[in-house]
Amino acid sequence: MNPKPKPKFGPADEALATMPTVFRDDLFADKVVIVSGAGSGIGKAIAFLFARLGAKLAICGRKPEKLEDCAEKLAVLSGREVFWHPMTIRDPADVDAFLSKVWDRFGTVDVLVNNAGGQFAALAIDFTVKGWNAVIDTNLNGSWYMMQGAAKRWVAQSRPGCIITITAAVDRGLTGMAHTTASRAGVNFLSKTLAVEWAPYNIRVNCVAPGAIESTGFHNYKEEHVPSFSKCNPMLHTGDVQDIAEAVVYLAAPSGKFVTGEVLNVEGGMMLWGEFWPSGKPEYFNV
Repeated sequence: MNPKPKPKFGPADEALATMPTVFRDDLFADKVVIVSGAGSGIGKAIAFLFARLGAKLAICGRKPEKLEDCAEKLAVLSGREVFWHPMTIRDPADVDAFLSKVWDRFGTVDVLVNNAGGQFAALAIDFTVKGWNAVIDTNLNGSWYMMQGAAKRWVAQSRPGCIITITAAVDRGLTGMAHTTASRAGVNFLSKTLAVEWAPYNIRVNCVAPGAIESTGFHNYKEEHVPSFSKCNPMLHTGDVQDIAEAVVYLAAPSGKFVTGEVLNVEGGMMLWGEFWPSGKPEYFNV
């Protein structure tokens, strides 16, 4: 039987695999890391960086073909076992089954990165009930199912844990993304609460809040609106996915061992600067 050929790394994959990092190669050797929504975008970048740092990875997401492709490349980068499982975090039964499989496979988990989520740009007056519920259910409820499921298993094992959830920079609101501000702010303050409740179990809970980060997620917005994203912060450019991946690793590594209940904004000063209109600025603002 012929061995399976190694996966081909396209230009985008090569870029992720070779982006400079401040962290040493073996930082997460013998550690197990879960990354949800790892098939593309920010989640894939996070998983790639953990793989480069030696972690054993368990990844999940909704699209099997993207997950399998990502898992094969992660195994090449890390030289270690990668478990992948298609699922939706919106279904608590799916979440429980996935976490059980990961614990059965690896024995425990060291870091949970809650990256899976989603939103779309639209003015609040135009939201449908279905659209609103989909974003709230994914970003808030889905994140909660993952967090509680992991925490219960850590407590049962009397083991420490680390949870990092990718939210969004919503401190000043986010016009055209009301469902996102509601769900992400919910997770931010849920995480602060859990950081206190779960501190006695040695479980740290933090968030990383991206601003305008150039990734495949830009495809979710109208093409004519994307050029304005670079003007939403005083640095006058967008961030890249490695900015988020390195922030996550900082919180997960010993560098973050005394950090809990925090929301780390990675947004080039956007919260200090002013306006960001992912759905496009209304005409009356331009007169």
